[in-house]
Amino acid sequence: MAYIAEIISVGTELLLGSIANTDAQDVSLILSEAGISVYFHTVVGDNPVRLKQAVDIAKSRADIIITTGGLGPTYDDLTKQTLAQAFGLKMIFNDAEANKIRDYFKKRTHNVEMTENNLRQAEFPEGCLIFENGVGTAPGCAFESEGKHVLMLPGPPRECRAMLKHCALPYLKNLSDSEMVSHNINIFGLGESMVEAKLHSLMEGLQNPTLAPYAKDGEVLLRLTAKAESKEQAETMMAPVLKEVLDTLGDIVYGVDSISLEATSAALSAQRGMTIAAAESCSGGLFSKRLTDIPGVSKIFRGGIVAYSAQSKTSLLGIDPGIIKEKGAVSREVALAMADGAREKFGADIGIGITGTAGPDSDESGTEPGTVYVALTTSGHSFCRSLYMLTDRSRIRSFSVSNAFDMIRRYLTGLPVT
Repeated sequence: MAYIAEIISVGTELLLGSIANTDAQDVSLILSEAGISVYFHTVVGDNPVRLKQAVDIAKSRADIIITTGGLGPTYDDLTKQTLAQAFGLKMIFNDAEANKIRDYFKKRTHNVEMTENNLRQAEFPEGCLIFENGVGTAPGCAFESEGKHVLMLPGPPRECRAMLKHCALPYLKNLSDSEMVSHNINIFGLGESMVEAKLHSLMEGLQNPTLAPYAKDGEVLLRLTAKAESKEQAETMMAPVLKEVLDTLGDIVYGVDSISLEATSAALSAQRGMTIAAAESCSGGLFSKRLTDIPGVSKIFRGGIVAYSAQSKTSLLGIDPGIIKEKGAVSREVALAMADGAREKFGADIGIGITGTAGPDSDESGTEPGTVYVALTTSGHSFCRSLYMLTDRSRIRSFSVSNAFDMIRRYLTGLPVT
């Protein structure tokens, strides 16, 4: 049977925009692994009347209803009670789960006194399967009623992810008679519309597998997905499509199922035993930040300097003030000098230099906002990209740094760098 799922995210804070709804994304990814199609995402506040209305709508159009949030101890955590009412089920107090909650407070909260309202979390719709919460106090649950499968998961993302992996996924895999397998094709160097144009005829002719492009913060991600009786069958179906995509797009594809452009560059640097240092101006340390977000990167990253002013470029990196005066702080010459200065300062194999005007206004020399130079130097090679971006300050910084990582990737794989 091909199941249709709806995700109902419960929480007024989601509607107010106080927090991002990452739970729905996590649940959708897990459902795709189980071969289940998600047709609808719904967000509703902590209001039992509106939640009941949302559940009634979901019952009319989905086979599987998954809720996130509203399982906690406070008066507005009413998801279990509302779902039980919607399906005509009684709420039953579970003594074993109540004892687990008491033990949680004794062992994990340094003897913080447990308030009695926490025991509301031990009430469940009759006949449900209880999902253990290994990282919090609110258990989840699942039941089948009126031909629908209902799963309830906690709202805190860490708790939701753990329960998805250990409880919900095994439950869902037992329902599905197929496997859905996806691969992400990671692209940098071409916009979404151009990628779609190159692959339009291929995408238009596909039904299973499917191929869809997504814009992703200066990059493009192509998701290739197949549904089959087994993972092996799905992989076989996708293989010729993946080959055609790679043959068509060539070296703008930086990976398949890669974590990120910076992770790809770091892995290549580690494989080749090459170290990196950076000097940043307009990016304000974002290159270093994105690189040091990667565990174990200390093996290849020697260090970074944020040389924001002309004076700091001279004093910290040894750049000739005459070059800055003649060419301007935002120039190819200064970017290359910054890369050399960082490489020499830290004794690295590869130096990165980023200088530009992130906006919203022009700099003191009149350089237009969005003008950026990104340089890469080694002991024997020098490369520089000149960029001009009509976008906001944050994206200018992010795209500049992504170009630096792409230059590293290309240099280390023998591809043209600029």
